[in-house]
Order: sequence, then C-alpha cells, then structure tokens
Amino acid sequence: MSGLVTLFVSSLDTRSERRFDLQITISQLKQKLELITGIPVGNQQLAIYNDDADLQPTKVLDDDQRPLGFYSPADLQVLKVVDTNPSTSLTGQLTDLSGVDKFELSDEQYALRQDSVLAYKQRHKVGRFADKTEPTPAPPLTVDIPIGSRCEVESTEPGLHKRGTVRYVGLTDFGSAGGVWVGIEYDEPMGKNDGSVEGKRYFTCGPKFGVFVRPDRVRVGDYPVEDPFEDEEM
Repeated sequence: MSGLVTLFVSSLDTRSERRFDLQITISQLKQKLELITGIPVGNQQLAIYNDDADLQPTKVLDDDQRPLGFYSPADLQVLKVVDTNPSTSLTGQLTDLSGVDKFELSDEQYALRQDSVLAYKQRHKVGRFADKTEPTPAPPLTVDIPIGSRCEVESTEPGLHKRGTVRYVGLTDFGSAGGVWVGIEYDEPMGKNDGSVEGKRYFTCGPKFGVFVRPDRVRVGDYPVEDPFEDEEM
C-alpha cells in the first residue's frame, strides 16, 4: 500500500487542507494532527466524512495500529478531529468560557458611565433620544374638476363610453388609501350606488346611477348625452 491522500482536516477551531501518506498508522496520524489542531493525541477522536454537512461519517478511525490506507480515504474528504476533553487542550482553553470571570454592570451603574454607547446617544440625541418633531401635514390635493361638469370615465371595455355629470369632488369616509374621490352621476344605470356609500350621502341620484372614481380616471369636456338608438335604422 503506497501513495498520498489529500484531506480537509477540521476541528473546532481549525480547518486546513493536508496531504498524508496512506502508510502511516492512525497513531502516527494523531501525532501529526496534534501539531495541526492543538488537540492532544489522547483526546483525539477521528472520523472521515464526505463533506462538512454530513452528519454520519463514512469511516471511524478507531484502531491506532491500522494504517490510514486501511480506511480507504478519498481525496478531498473531510477528516474531523473531535476533542473528547477540551478542558485539557489549548483549543479547549480558547473556546471554553465556563471558567472565565465575566465583567458585569447593573443598569444603574451603566447609566452613570460617560464612555458608553448610551451616553453617546444621549449627548448626540441619537435614536430614542432624538428631539421629537411633529410630522408635517401633507398639503391638500387640488383637483381641477368643477362640480356640474360633463365628463367621461375611463373604461377598460372597448367602445364603452361611461358619460355623466360630476356631482362631488373631495375627501370621503370610505377607502383606506385616503385622497380625493370624484362622485359622478352616470347618464345610464351603470354605476354602483345612489350617491351614498356606507350610510353617508355625498350627492343624490337614482339607484345604480352613482359611482366614485379617482380623478385620474375622469376626463372633463363637452360630452353630450348619448342616444342609444341614434345608430339604428328607421
């Protein structure tokens, strides 16, 4: 058995790409891994994975006398080194914080410090410490659509002209978006109401003759009442 294999060596604190002789024993491999990972030989538990995301190893290297090649590792597989007793190793000392004394301040003590983020925000009026300003009300929207004007409402149906008379222009109690609505009395009963919506009256017309639309859908001009029979033969 001869040859080399390239493996990714991964531990809690390290990851590197290394080449190993397939003839070395697992015991010799662990000695090399101690220099790479800082984990003592006696603490090492070795396993080979296809990649870092795998939960189950393909091989567990549990016989120190076997050569590495016995486990048939493939190039670019992951050799994970688990520290079974991190409190005794260098890496364990760096990552195990259970024995580290924590510096703690009470809320009252922190509030008295002048070199804290809280003090900086208070001095510079940042975030919740900023001066409160009243929102500037939006200017009222002006719409140049005179009451009583003849108009035509934009329609999605080809050839359909929805003509009528403007009866109302202004704000309403319905609609969550706010803004100005135009109330129109149609020439024909193709509307949705009689000039009232949700119990409030804005103008008066016959049932199904009234409708409310946004100003951008209304064209004001000389739109006479259409005669539905003008195209019929006598």
